[in-house]
Amino acid sequence: MLRAITLISAPLLLIACGDVSAPTNEDRTQVRGEMQDGLFELSDMNRDIALRRAITGTGIRCQRVDGSGYVGRYDNLDQWAATCEDGRQWAVFIAASDDAQVRLCDDVEGAGLPACTVTDKATGIYSEVQAADPSVNEAG
Repeated sequence: MLRAITLISAPLLLIACGDVSAPTNEDRTQVRGEMQDGLFELSDMNRDIALRRAITGTGIRCQRVDGSGYVGRYDNLDQWAATCEDGRQWAVFIAASDDAQVRLCDDVEGAGLPACTVTDKATGIYSEVQAADPSVNEAG
């Protein structure tokens, strides 16, 4: 008898809980780190230096960043693009914990990540793109 009550009451408890589905992207609270916000406040030169430090911090060689720009938000990461003096373009993903992940821009689309299309705060080579096409600077 006790077993029958348990089998009947378990589904009723689940119904009483309501919707237990995972939250959607709109429902999630976005957590931001100081570095994520701080990159927007830096001068062009200091932002290039900060992104260079993120790149070299992962063991990649980069003597100087010749241009950088904001790409957009990917999941809970801010994506930036930076071009080193050797011409290699890097996607730099900054987390709220101020951790950085760096990938070659040529590889990010193949991995299902957003392309390195700069949308805002462009310097160096990216500012030439903004001058040629002002619509590139629409995001903020």
